[in-house]
Amino acid sequence: MKTLTKYWFLEGFSLFRKLGMPTMMKMCELLEMEHIDKGKIIEIGNRDKKSIFFLKKGAVKILNSTRDTAKYIVKKGNIFGELSLYDEEAAAEEKAIALEDSIICYIESDMMESLMEKHKSLKNGVFKVYGLRIKKLERRLEDLLYKDSKTRITDFIHSYVKEFGEDKTDRIEAKNLLSHKDIANLTNTSRQTVNNVLSGLRKEKHIDYNTREIAILK
Repeated sequence: MKTLTKYWFLEGFSLFRKLGMPTMMKMCELLEMEHIDKGKIIEIGNRDKKSIFFLKKGAVKILNSTRDTAKYIVKKGNIFGELSLYDEEAAAEEKAIALEDSIICYIESDMMESLMEKHKSLKNGVFKVYGLRIKKLERRLEDLLYKDSKTRITDFIHSYVKEFGEDKTDRIEAKNLLSHKDIANLTNTSRQTVNNVLSGLRKEKHIDYNTREIAILK
């Protein structure tokens, strides 16, 4: 892939805004680019060489490969696989699946580490992403202790739609990328409970959803 095409790929990532064009162009020489079809598995932990991934288009779901349960969702303009920089053993238990047709670039972890050592803004940016994901995990554990199932599911739906959705006249609407099983995994509940709560919220006209979209009604 041409270097300028890779530069276009990275240009939209806030993580790289302070690097400057010469550094970006150098980084682009190290990148590999790939189109991923919806439903395809992206190996993270089982690769010969650990990599950091940049998602330009689409959305991916990160799973615990041992339990086959959802951990979190990544939207375009974000990175994943960064766990290999901090905890290789935990990273070995991760895999990703494309929730829609996606475009990724990836770079080997040791090359990324070298760049991070040379550029403090990049190092701080990656650490911030890692830290935010740890905080989300801690918040899920707190929710498990202090919130009931309905509240956990309701709060998750609101957070998901606000993060992935678009603000429209009468609603905030997002693509419905998650199964009820995924939501159950992410809220520590059962699939039946998720079904009951979502049906209740729709009946109360708090949300609306179908197989394609899910929306918070204003």
